[in-house]
Amino acid sequence: MARLKVLSALDTARTQYYHFKAIIIAGMGLFTDAYDLFSITLIIKIIGRIYYGDRHGDNKYQTPPVVASALVAIALLGTAIGQLVFGRLGDLKGRRYVYGLALMLMVIGSLASGFSICTSRTCVLLSLGFFRFVVGLGIGGDYPLSSTIMSEFANKRTRGSFIAAVFSMQGFGILASAIVTTVVCSIFHRASNTTPQKPTPQGADVAWRLILMIGAIPAAMTYYWRMMMPETARYTALVEQNVMQATKDMEKVLDISISEQAEENPLPPTQHKYPLLSMEFLRLHGRDLFACSSTWFLVDIVFYSSNLFQYQIYKHFLKNKNNVDVYQEAIHLARIQAIIAICSTIPGYFFSVYFIDRVGRIKIQMMGFFFMGLAFFAIGIPYYSYWTTEKEHNKGFIVLYGLAFFFANFGPNTTTFIVPAELFPARFRSTCHGISGAVGKVGAIIGSVGFLWASHKEEEEGYPKGIGMQVSLIILGGVCIVGMLVTFFFTRETMGRSLEENEIEPLQIEVEEFNYG
Repeated sequence: MARLKVLSALDTARTQYYHFKAIIIAGMGLFTDAYDLFSITLIIKIIGRIYYGDRHGDNKYQTPPVVASALVAIALLGTAIGQLVFGRLGDLKGRRYVYGLALMLMVIGSLASGFSICTSRTCVLLSLGFFRFVVGLGIGGDYPLSSTIMSEFANKRTRGSFIAAVFSMQGFGILASAIVTTVVCSIFHRASNTTPQKPTPQGADVAWRLILMIGAIPAAMTYYWRMMMPETARYTALVEQNVMQATKDMEKVLDISISEQAEENPLPPTQHKYPLLSMEFLRLHGRDLFACSSTWFLVDIVFYSSNLFQYQIYKHFLKNKNNVDVYQEAIHLARIQAIIAICSTIPGYFFSVYFIDRVGRIKIQMMGFFFMGLAFFAIGIPYYSYWTTEKEHNKGFIVLYGLAFFFANFGPNTTTFIVPAELFPARFRSTCHGISGAVGKVGAIIGSVGFLWASHKEEEEGYPKGIGMQVSLIILGGVCIVGMLVTFFFTRETMGRSLEENEIEPLQIEVEEFNYG
């Protein structure tokens, strides 16, 4: 198949300093994404202590379910919209330009989340919800652009590892949110004279705002470097049809002179100009879009419902929550989040980085879904008869819970981020990644909100009676098995092939290879 030399050079280039620089620059966006998305579970606990001391009984100091669900879902809704909008803009206006806009939204939203001129509870929560939505828009834009930029810069031999390394920064973002919460709350705890029964709302009100505002720092630090990144050579050559400019931009990235990359034909091969979601697009790429979207949807149902399980662990380890103040409660929850991140989440990402270009995307995704399903079945089937009967069973519960997180990240949570950046043509790549991610975030809303409400066996803490934790866990295990089957039947392997080869149907590749000898 005839290819531009500039693209062949990208695929065969040795790993260089700029590749690692690009991982850090792009990864800081994912770091900030995770910090902002996962810190909210800690913030909700603090908000309950500050604004809901007027509730009675077991519901005292508990954020009402409707409010907690809204604060979680509003950022995810913004993320889904941001993935669709910025994903499409990334293909229409260019990766670099739109990349900066998404990052700026994250910075502005994070800072604004910490500011409020309101004094009433309703006003504070409404303003927080609005700015969480703004943060979500920026996060949504970062997903398709980070993966697309990294995939178009990388060589085909280590492309998967580079994209996985970018995504692995999520693990450090989750850990950072726990560490920052612990440090901030420890400082305020020492400085306050809070009693367990009468927490001082003023100090805690500053603490949660400060935690959210700190999330703007890593994004702001990388804004300049993002704007200094050249446009990807693939976008410039294949979408803007400017091969010479693509060659010059590549020279800024790779240690190769322009003269070595002079093209015999300065224009890229003619592409079929079928529009997005046309019948031709659906014929060529409909199966891939379905595979990417459905597997992302399924894994996010399971992954984001982890908020539900963190709360269960939290209840096991902190029975007497009324005997601790607002800061100690947040510190305990942050400590559990940090342990899970260190012991399972981050190692799962590292395993993906190491094995993704050795084992392949499909095998890792199927394996991850399978072992996640086993972990949820092992937790769910004996949930009421075993796990909740004795306190000493907590260790086994945490081990299984940690394994589920490990195989999510050494599995579909990582691969669903990688594959959409490798399967589609350059002029649709960011758009299709955004569509896949947006469908995934619909699953995230179902997982983090729907299962949170459904998991209560009895009416408690403001939640109505649902199907119970046992049935919820078994359903999540079933979702994992469905994800494994969808992967097996519909997802194509992308390892070791150029992006231009991946975007064509296998039968078409064989025909072209035969024609060119």
